[in-house]
Amino acid sequence: MNEESQRLPVVSDQDVVRVRQLVRTAAVAAKLSLVDQTKLVTAASELARNTLVYGGGGHVEVTPTRSERGKAGIRIVFSDEGPGIADLDLAFTDGYTSGGGLGLGLSGARRLVDEFDIVTAVGEGTTITVVKWCR
Repeated sequence: MNEESQRLPVVSDQDVVRVRQLVRTAAVAAKLSLVDQTKLVTAASELARNTLVYGGGGHVEVTPTRSERGKAGIRIVFSDEGPGIADLDLAFTDGYTSGGGLGLGLSGARRLVDEFDIVTAVGEGTTITVVKWCR
């Protein structure tokens, strides 16, 4: 498995599609199950779209990784320098949306991955790191 990370800009709808394709390719290479591939691609799609729509664009870095016990996985970092998220608790409430979406983006993405970390500051942007491990 190629252990190098790949970084993509997210500044257009086409970039969101490219992120989905890259994540799918990385998930297949890591030998994630089809169900876990689908979960990871779905989470990545939501988070890339959030990076574009709410963060004003940014970038995504996809890295094959291994746990301390040698388990393969994929780590994805979504970063933007947008307005940040003022109320994280509210942002994670199912049904809440600051835009026109279904309000399942952050909370839904968090449920689809094994690890989810978010760092955000108002006026400085948001960085979300997710990991999906092989079962």
